[in-house]
Amino acid sequence: MRVLVADDDPLVRSAVRDALSERAGIRIDGEAVNGEEAVALALRRRPDVVLLDVGIPRVDAVTVTRRIRSSAPGVEVVVFSSSPDDEVGLLGLRAGAAGFLLKDVSSDALARALRGIQRGEAAVSRRLTRQVLESLRRAPDAGAGMRPVWSPLTSREWQVLDLLCEGASTEAIAERLVLAVETVRTHIKHVLAKLGAHSREEAIAVARQLRSGGGSTQPCDSVDEVGQRRVANRLREHGHS
Repeated sequence: MRVLVADDDPLVRSAVRDALSERAGIRIDGEAVNGEEAVALALRRRPDVVLLDVGIPRVDAVTVTRRIRSSAPGVEVVVFSSSPDDEVGLLGLRAGAAGFLLKDVSSDALARALRGIQRGEAAVSRRLTRQVLESLRRAPDAGAGMRPVWSPLTSREWQVLDLLCEGASTEAIAERLVLAVETVRTHIKHVLAKLGAHSREEAIAVARQLRSGGGSTQPCDSVDEVGQRRVANRLREHGHS
């Protein structure tokens, strides 16, 4: 079994090498220090598994997962995180990762998880199982509220933004989400700040840009062209294309 380790922390890469080097039938088949390298090496070497740091730089872990799974479906991806509360790890599972493991996993457990993936099983750390189930229960039935990985907003903030896109008032959003009106106002304030928007209309334009970038349903169409151009420029300034 060939494993590609993708992590920008040399200590983590060394620890994984030490944990797996003595395991019969498992060998490290390359190391990557950023998302671009991870995709390139995965497509070139076609390892059995890519052990992918959830915070990998340059290209985010979910985008890396999607690219590998779409271009090399025989290569499995396991998201590796130091935090059990990491939302990106859950998004990685949604993007096609076969596992979500914590970095404090024991050497034996890591080896068992990787071998299980090779047999077609999924691998999720026990401490994360309940979180994964709760996340599935909270997930909306349709596109509204689903969080594009390249967005700085939380899933709750996306729920609020998508309802804004539908034309809902602050009070209506509070009723739909069973939240206090002041809480909704706070969410809207955070949405505007995180997206660099000066108004709800600009935030709607950003939502449209982000949704279209992910191929998802665009929930809003009623944004004037000047506003769209202004927001597009702001997105480019922040590294969105």
